[in-house]
Amino acid sequence: MSSARSAQRASGIVLVSHDGGVATLTLNQPERLNAFDVDMGAEFTAALKVLSADRDVRVIVITGAGRGFCAGANVAFLKEIVKRQDRRTARAIVELGRTIVTLIRKAPKPVIASVNGAAAGGGANLALACDIRIASDRASIGQVFNRIGLHPDWGGTYFLPRLVGPSKALDLIFSAEMTGAEDALRLGLFNRVVPHDRLAEETRALAAALAAKPSMPLALAKKAVYAGERRSLSQVLDTELENQMACFASDDAAEGLAAFLEKRTPTFAGHQGAR
Repeated sequence: MSSARSAQRASGIVLVSHDGGVATLTLNQPERLNAFDVDMGAEFTAALKVLSADRDVRVIVITGAGRGFCAGANVAFLKEIVKRQDRRTARAIVELGRTIVTLIRKAPKPVIASVNGAAAGGGANLALACDIRIASDRASIGQVFNRIGLHPDWGGTYFLPRLVGPSKALDLIFSAEMTGAEDALRLGLFNRVVPHDRLAEETRALAAALAAKPSMPLALAKKAVYAGERRSLSQVLDTELENQMACFASDDAAEGLAAFLEKRTPTFAGHQGAR
């Protein structure tokens, strides 16, 4: 394998580039802030599996094209599947999150989130799943799920309380507000914040430094640290799936998604039952 490889494309939804032992996965739908649908999720998952298994790849970087890191799931797509009550597709999106965050946590190498802009909803939890988060000073992160009547998924209720404690985690989840870069750094949601125009350079330097380290101790340390956490990610993801499917069937999800797309304030009924 050469020390530098040019960017590779499948459909172009996800870009993969190599520089020595560092591979970068770039979500490439900037016009929609790199929001996920099933196609992007499947392509991202496939690329992540390949990079995780590639012994010449010593560090994986995840970032977004354009002004956003990842806006979570595509809201227009979610509105349609809620309208149709397409539970199979809804489940597939949540299960994609399970697969992706599990792959990141089990990857035997450091995974860095280079957060170039907003990381919202599932995009926030994609970043939190990574081992290290380096962020632009223009970046922000937030558990925005209840704005559209939904429940945190992609590991949010697992990662967030382990970083900030349960009370602050609930504060962030309940508020559904975006947290700016400096506050996210103070809370431990971001590990480092750098000037926006230096993010790519600083990310390359960090990744190169880790790639230059012996891979076995890093892999074993990562495994040991995560094995020490109290509750299994699988158990939390099971709960998230159950809760998300309950929210998916609610009037508030339909209202939240419609209001988001219509650029109006939603009126949530707070119904507990299914539609």
